[in-house]
Amino acid sequence: MNKIVQRKFLVLVLFFSISLSSFSQVTFEKEVKITDIGLHFNGSKVGSTATNSGDSAPYDYFFGRSISAHGDCIKTYNQYVFMTWYRGGKGDRHVMLTRYNTITGNSVDIEFPHRHTGYQNKYWIGESHNTIAVAVSPLDGTIHMLYDMHAYGRTRPSDGSLSKDYFRYSYSVKNAASLPDAEFTLDKFVKNSSNGYKHLSLNSGRSGFPDEEYSKYSALTYPQFFTNDLGDIFMYMREGGNNNGAYKFSKYDASTSKWSNFTHFNVLNAKNQQGITYNWGLYGNMKYVNGKIRIGFQRRLANNNDKYQYQNGVYYAYSDNQSGFDSWKNHSGEAFSLPLYDADKIKIFEPGDYVTTTQTDKVYIVGDFDWTVTANGDVHIISKVRDLENNVTKYLHTYKPSGASDFITSEDFAGGTSIYTAGNDVFIIGLKNDRIFIQKTEGGTNNFNTVYQATSGKTFDHGRVHIAKGKLYYYLMEKKSGNAQPLYLQVIDLDIDPTDPTLPDNFTVKAEGETCSGTNNGKLIIKGGATSNYTTSINGVTYSFTKDKTIEGLSPGTYDFCIDVDGKNFSHCYQVVIEEAPKLSGKISVSKLSAEISIKSGTGPFKVIKNGEQVFETYQSKFSIDVSHGDNIQVKSKEACQGEMSKTINIFENIKAYPNPSRGLFELFIPNNIKTLDIEVYNIQSQLVVSKTHIVNNGKVQLDLKDKPNGIYFIKVSSVKPVFIKVIKK
Repeated sequence: MNKIVQRKFLVLVLFFSISLSSFSQVTFEKEVKITDIGLHFNGSKVGSTATNSGDSAPYDYFFGRSISAHGDCIKTYNQYVFMTWYRGGKGDRHVMLTRYNTITGNSVDIEFPHRHTGYQNKYWIGESHNTIAVAVSPLDGTIHMLYDMHAYGRTRPSDGSLSKDYFRYSYSVKNAASLPDAEFTLDKFVKNSSNGYKHLSLNSGRSGFPDEEYSKYSALTYPQFFTNDLGDIFMYMREGGNNNGAYKFSKYDASTSKWSNFTHFNVLNAKNQQGITYNWGLYGNMKYVNGKIRIGFQRRLANNNDKYQYQNGVYYAYSDNQSGFDSWKNHSGEAFSLPLYDADKIKIFEPGDYVTTTQTDKVYIVGDFDWTVTANGDVHIISKVRDLENNVTKYLHTYKPSGASDFITSEDFAGGTSIYTAGNDVFIIGLKNDRIFIQKTEGGTNNFNTVYQATSGKTFDHGRVHIAKGKLYYYLMEKKSGNAQPLYLQVIDLDIDPTDPTLPDNFTVKAEGETCSGTNNGKLIIKGGATSNYTTSINGVTYSFTKDKTIEGLSPGTYDFCIDVDGKNFSHCYQVVIEEAPKLSGKISVSKLSAEISIKSGTGPFKVIKNGEQVFETYQSKFSIDVSHGDNIQVKSKEACQGEMSKTINIFENIKAYPNPSRGLFELFIPNNIKTLDIEVYNIQSQLVVSKTHIVNNGKVQLDLKDKPNGIYFIKVSSVKPVFIKVIKK
């Protein structure tokens, strides 16, 4: 279903909706309702054999209650905020994508056909692992979504019901992210070979790649995206299970619209390596923070006899390679190679040392874990540890000031859900008494002060944080009842100086390829956040500007350039690709009364013309159109200079005889609108042995050659362009 809902949001300003304690210039801007019916698991925690109690009953779950406003579910792009969610209640469960325009206040929802499959494909048991991650490429405006997965494969679930539905990826055509509201629709997402929107691999549907690569894309969980300073988006997921899991990641190349091969950060079955006693998995995240790809996680060891119920230890590393393929180091700068076998090489500290219990499975350090790095190089990590024997919970802030050799861990810390850095300031963000609170300290210190605390208004069950250009976008589920609950977006200004031209996200850079071959009319579009004096050089020409700049007349190729900030001894460096103009190419094939069109290259939208009249326009690279015998089909790209594809329909071109070989009886399958058919049969010596007009009955013609000698025959089906079919009588 291609269901589009456009809405004008009611923005609730501060003095109408909430009161708060404000301790600095951090200020609430607005609150926006995204939906009233975000899916939530409101039932009981149950086992894997729980039976279906009906869609009107509370929604039971296996792991946790949260599924909407959960995971990597919110991103910003230009003036838009993209949010994913599942639609409630229990009988609905559709994957949803909302795009909110912060300038106009309008919103568009796209409903995807897929519905939450639940635990092990039992939809009535909610599965909190199965989040919906979203990303938008700053380089080509494509939208990417990974969703509803928990280590699925041919034998998980054991009944094989997801053997062809174990990886779920949807992606859009280029520049879909910024289309006008009326054009922001489901058909801007690329279809698979079965005319659906889920792909079984990252490169499914792209030229040169198979639709399925099982060994690479099965058994994956926890989809996440991040973006580097060059505008490249990365995805990573955990392969395997909780105490035998590995992170692997891939980079999207906007110039080719293809994803790289996976890079494995660590490996499954680590204990197979010499000196490793136990397998291990990891719970944390990879990020691009202040110029580097970094990783921070808690380890889950396959040792069921220690004091840790689940995770133990905190680990951190970074790469000096912008793509993260190599050049990895621990916090001390000591190099190591990927994949990592021994996690202790990058261990920071053990949260379990801060509680007293020594009993088996009594140390619990799940949740409230995050980390960041300031522009100055200060590393900050937050975590929580619980002593289940003595009922003690401690919140820990572990940090390493730039230039220090060791980390400092402080228990004088209020805790939080997320940690973020802007310049040399560090922010702690979370919910306190079910409302947003924010604390701030200078990098390399533990002097947190509360700078924002909502004290009245709505209360929230949980949420997800995204920060861009000095604004906090907090995506929240209101604390209500039922399995369909309201979702809100709150926008808060963090008082980060928007005039600082050295902020890492100060610029967005976009390349536009040439429109026609040989025109050399590519463009480089630079948009700045802060107004300042900037200079950059392209092809030996220096350009000066104060905020935005468009450089035209560029020939196809790769451009490496830096934008210098005058008087700051600071540069933003980028690599972009100006693409050569494509020529429209592809294939038009006939299947019964349908023309199947597959476009390999060209610029959308594509105009589809039948017998001289335009039928529709589409961005899809694969689509079909109803045809009749003799119709003329043309496909034209957005740019006339890229040429066109055309075909006169001959519905007999793919006709076949069954069975073949046979003992003399053959059936020809003919489109239903044909009533009679002239058929001639020739032997191997090209002699005519049969000539007859046959009646087409229920789309079939029966041909009897039982009285002919065994051998090879050629059936000629007369049409505008005769078709010959080789048959064998045995």
